[in-house]
Amino acid sequence: MFEPGHLHIARPALQPDDVGYDIHIHYQAAQTDSGPGMHFTMEGEINGKSFNEAFDLPKDLAYNFASEASRIAEKHGLPRDTEMRAAHTDYDLMFEDIREKLDMKSGDPVKPEHLE
Repeated sequence: MFEPGHLHIARPALQPDDVGYDIHIHYQAAQTDSGPGMHFTMEGEINGKSFNEAFDLPKDLAYNFASEASRIAEKHGLPRDTEMRAAHTDYDLMFEDIREKLDMKSGDPVKPEHLE
């Protein structure tokens, strides 16, 4: 479920070997160490274990939030081969919201040092 500044992703464990999760990703425009960017807070549960972690991404990498969110989810117990699934429409809405919040335009450059 998406609303501006928030994405909620949940999947119940349907079988004994399944991994269930209930994750909220909140985000807002913020000043990062590299200039304007986004501040993200991830909180929720993975297999019944609570977690809360925040991260910042500079403007030119803000669209790459799913990679960092996946890394954090794995750190807190989500198996690497398990995807955090949200409706494609929700991801599209979140990308558009981030683009608007950071006044990003198609063709904006990425700093080479951020690609290392």
